[in-house]
Amino acid sequence: MLIVHSRGGAPGRLSEERWQHIVPRHPEMDDQREQILETVAEPDIIQQGDFGELLAIGFYPETPLTRKFLVVAYREVSPEDGFIFTAYLTSRPSSKRVTIWKR
Repeated sequence: MLIVHSRGGAPGRLSEERWQHIVPRHPEMDDQREQILETVAEPDIIQQGDFGELLAIGFYPETPLTRKFLVVAYREVSPEDGFIFTAYLTSRPSSKRVTIWKR
């Protein structure tokens, strides 16, 4: 299990179970574990998700699919606990979501 501190300071877990959820659904993420942790720790944008989760978004000029934004969905359960539950690449962040923070 890997742990990273979010911009808000809460530790977030990336468990092996969650990793095994991410990779089969998004095979391009297989070599992106470090980028996932980096995006949660140092995002370019944080948006509000649909169900109370946060979306850490980082721009990467080189990914397995070309220039993309990496979106990491995570939940801060408390100031002392959080977890990452999925991650994926996208061409651009959603313009329909509420932006909580921007670099």
